[in-house]
Amino acid sequence: MMTKATGLRRWFLFHCAAGLTWMWTLSASCAQAAIKLTDVTAESGITFKHTDGSSGRRYIVEYVCAGLALFDYDGDGDEDVYFLNGAPLRGTMAETPPGNALFRNDGGLKFTDVTEDAGVRDTGFGLGVAAGDYDNDGDLDLYLNNYGRNVLYQNNGNGTFTDVTRKAGVGNGNRVGAGASFLDIDKDGDLDLFVANYVKFSYDSHAPRATRGFPTYPSPMEYAPDPDTLYRNDGSGTFTDVSEESGISASAGWGMGSVCGDFDNDGDTDIFVSNDVAANFLYRNDGSGKFESAGLMAGVAYDFRGNAQGSMAAVCGDYNNDGWLDIYATSYQQELAVLYKNLRDGFFQDVTLVSQAGAATLGKVTWGADFADFDNDGNRDIFVACGHLDDNVERFDDTSSYHQQNILLVNKGDGKFANISDDSGEGLKVKLSSRGAGLDDLDNDGDIDVVILNSRREPTILRNDSTNENHWLQIRLRGVKTNRDGVGARVKVTAGGLTQVDEVHSGRGYQSHYGTRLHFGLGKRDRIDRIEVRWIGGGTDVIENIRAGQLVTITEGSSEPDK
Repeated sequence: MMTKATGLRRWFLFHCAAGLTWMWTLSASCAQAAIKLTDVTAESGITFKHTDGSSGRRYIVEYVCAGLALFDYDGDGDEDVYFLNGAPLRGTMAETPPGNALFRNDGGLKFTDVTEDAGVRDTGFGLGVAAGDYDNDGDLDLYLNNYGRNVLYQNNGNGTFTDVTRKAGVGNGNRVGAGASFLDIDKDGDLDLFVANYVKFSYDSHAPRATRGFPTYPSPMEYAPDPDTLYRNDGSGTFTDVSEESGISASAGWGMGSVCGDFDNDGDTDIFVSNDVAANFLYRNDGSGKFESAGLMAGVAYDFRGNAQGSMAAVCGDYNNDGWLDIYATSYQQELAVLYKNLRDGFFQDVTLVSQAGAATLGKVTWGADFADFDNDGNRDIFVACGHLDDNVERFDDTSSYHQQNILLVNKGDGKFANISDDSGEGLKVKLSSRGAGLDDLDNDGDIDVVILNSRREPTILRNDSTNENHWLQIRLRGVKTNRDGVGARVKVTAGGLTQVDEVHSGRGYQSHYGTRLHFGLGKRDRIDRIEVRWIGGGTDVIENIRAGQLVTITEGSSEPDK
């Protein structure tokens, strides 16, 4: 990764940043920093500590580890937390192998470690994770995208899981994993599985690297890229690899994050993949589960200069409330995180500079990120997790640091963002080397909290303590003919002249999963005029006249929310 930015690009970006710094600073000072995030890690009961399996040899798989999942594994109405962990790599010894960890949410941002009871302490080298009800039995299953054998945990519905990887046929070989997503590619009512792959790595191909005499990690370009994998759900607990016939394996990229959404509003689910040091992929679905590569033509393969970036996270959301999903991708230092505005008709535009959505990202390595309305004003803000990959970067680069402050960009409602990281509570002053991030309402109080996995350290739990009189609505979907949790369903919420859209996604950000419940900030509007749900492969349901400030469950085929 150390070769991502050439001298010319560094010069160009430095002068771009210098010219824009005054605008970003002015915007931040003018913005009302009404968002406050508090670090509550110490009192949360979460005792997890991450390891990347390193011993000083600096294998490439170390720095891409890992993501996390926020999902309600026991169906009690709150989001639990599942952390991925590394495993000892060659040359590393461990008396007790580290493993993944599941923490049950007991309410009030208090958690209990239930890993052993649940049976999900996988000791493989964890990278990506997605949750989805692949068997449509009413509970969420887990898929782990590892370095090595992948794992599918079937939820037994009683607080425990069973490893059904071999039976399901989704082990994916001995590969380096990345993001993963469940989605319904063919609108047949069950969830298929997309698995992004990173590099073709082997211990034998590893050799020491150095920058100015100091040890560094290799660039991904020193390894061949690995094509992604697509599994079709056969409806009987098994999957079939359809990577070749679907068109997914036609191109190979250095996959990192992935997100699946209906980017062209044609009623089926497409796939976007952030590729490291290469063109991003946009796989456009023809409605039958066949995909064509459309990233270059759509304008999301490269940034506005025509350069490939060291893309990390892949997220989507309607930041400007025009009814179309936009894309945000994080990146390496000296490269701005990029906002691609959806122009409709299958095209996007890099609006990073004009929107200021790349504020504060240039000098950092940016990983997990997403759109979320932290102050419930009806406009989606952006959270970005940051941290360098080299723990000794300060020794050869005086412009960077291993531990970095995370970023919060507030959406001003006019198509522009402002950096309010320094003015949004002590939780934004934590400096670690962050990777995956998950955003959801962990304490069910109506605002979005954050969980961050930090490399080689404890996680960070940020409680949203923002104070305002803004209203909100949360929506949970229940499919009947379509997949159980409504993955891929499009939801439109109209309240007092404000119209917002969102979709249910499985797998997003940097190799993570979160946000199965949809969250809408409403500003001062205390009632919702209309909720419209367009189900994947199903019909459309409309519910009207709903009061704000509640979680509503909408079952497919109903004209009223569940009681």
